[in-house]
Amino acid sequence: MSDFKSEHSSLPFKETGYFSNLICDYLDQKESLKPLYQNFSDLNGYKNQMALKKEVFTAESRSVLVASLNLQYKKVEASELSLNNIQSLLNDNTFTVTTGHQLNLFTGPLYFLYKIVTVINLSKSLKKAFPENNFVPIYWMATEDHDFEEINYFNFKNQKVKWEQSFGGGVGRLSTEGLNDVFEAFSKNLGESQFADELKSLFKKAYLEHDNLADATFYLANQLFSAYGLVILDADKSELKSLFSDTIKDELLNQTCFNAVSKSAEALSNLNYKVQVNPRPINLFYLKENLRERIVFEQNSYKVLNTSLVFTKDQILDEVDRYPERFSPNVLTRPLYQETILPNLSYTGGGGELAYWFEMNAYFEQRNVPFPILLLRNSVLAISEKQAQKITKLNLKAKDLFLNQDALLSKVIKEISDINIDFSEQKNNLQNMFSDLKQLALRTDKSFIGAVNAQEHKQLKGMTVLEKRLLKAQKRKYVDITERIKILQNELFPNQSLQERYLNFSELYLLYGSQLIPHLIKNLEPLTLEFSILRF
Repeated sequence: MSDFKSEHSSLPFKETGYFSNLICDYLDQKESLKPLYQNFSDLNGYKNQMALKKEVFTAESRSVLVASLNLQYKKVEASELSLNNIQSLLNDNTFTVTTGHQLNLFTGPLYFLYKIVTVINLSKSLKKAFPENNFVPIYWMATEDHDFEEINYFNFKNQKVKWEQSFGGGVGRLSTEGLNDVFEAFSKNLGESQFADELKSLFKKAYLEHDNLADATFYLANQLFSAYGLVILDADKSELKSLFSDTIKDELLNQTCFNAVSKSAEALSNLNYKVQVNPRPINLFYLKENLRERIVFEQNSYKVLNTSLVFTKDQILDEVDRYPERFSPNVLTRPLYQETILPNLSYTGGGGELAYWFEMNAYFEQRNVPFPILLLRNSVLAISEKQAQKITKLNLKAKDLFLNQDALLSKVIKEISDINIDFSEQKNNLQNMFSDLKQLALRTDKSFIGAVNAQEHKQLKGMTVLEKRLLKAQKRKYVDITERIKILQNELFPNQSLQERYLNFSELYLLYGSQLIPHLIKNLEPLTLEFSILRF
């Protein structure tokens, strides 16, 4: 029987085949990984994390954070719920749960939505479990990132909608010039419908009525999620960097990040996990308009690569005091910056993101900052009613669709074929026969063993070839079914990749309109830690 009849079903992440051993072992709470984090993503972990964070996060930091957020929110029409959430951050019983993402054009891949829905629903779950406290969902905008090539496009109807632009520096400061051409091309592909008009209006107001990418993304995320109390944060601010200035100075002087992360990376490697990021001696960039370049220490001076900027020790420490906003964290120091300026309990990210967080627990300990809970974001396979009907007719199960396409087709053909294509029994009989021959050889002429082994290998290989040829013949016989399966799986797994890593939300919005996000909010559970299959 198909398991797609319900609106929402799920699958363990491990069974999808799309998640690393590191992430699967973390979800299984494998003992060998526990030294690399503090609390696990369950209610008991959150209870412990609140106690840790409350002990170290100061009223002064809360005041600076709220003042900065209030200033940032003057540029949008915020919901009352979001504004109330901001004000609640002044109270020591209010905590944040955070996700972060690059400023991808028009949100980029679908999982942008899933990240934010995860923290919104997590804040609700925690409020229900700990009603005496408040929990604020945060979207951390990666405004200081400088990898423009990763964010300047999105996929729509199997085509890349791309923004051609040249720029250096943090992408948040990038002018929205040139996006009118993108809007015109995208509008033509959207067609004419109520939902298409809503998407056109959203794109136009976000990108054509704002001067830079940070403001455009802020507006877009606010329009999509403010009704649920989401608080958006652009941390590229002087007042927030000032809270981090001690760590900036420590990074310049003592290489604390390099030493601590190197040890954690070695521990991960010794456990046979892939190390995502290797630290540098100084893990900071120098940031100004049209400039974000690494800071290095060479010949007793601090230099900004690819520029003529050079500082003595006293000069660069003075620069931190006067212009903290000019110092930008890299991938390994940004997490500590986040946890320094937020009363935060957990970070929600994808598998690739969380993998490098496991390198940082020792660094957090060195800086006396609680290491946050790592929560794997919700992942979703969205299927339409029509697709669900096809799946049912083909008698497929959720786990089947995640298989490699050749493996999926072989599995289905073996199940529906009127002849037995599985030669396992014959191979087993063959191995038993050769086992007897080997025993005979041992009693007569031991030199005969090599010939027996060679013949066994040849016969088993021949059996496998025959099995594959028979399977291929059966695939031709059932070509109608195999083609239907291919088309269906290619729709749900574009380029044989997870749907959420390829599609843009606009394709689903064209189908479901303003019901898209409420449907996600209703069905996604942040602490079940399973891959969701949602029928729309």
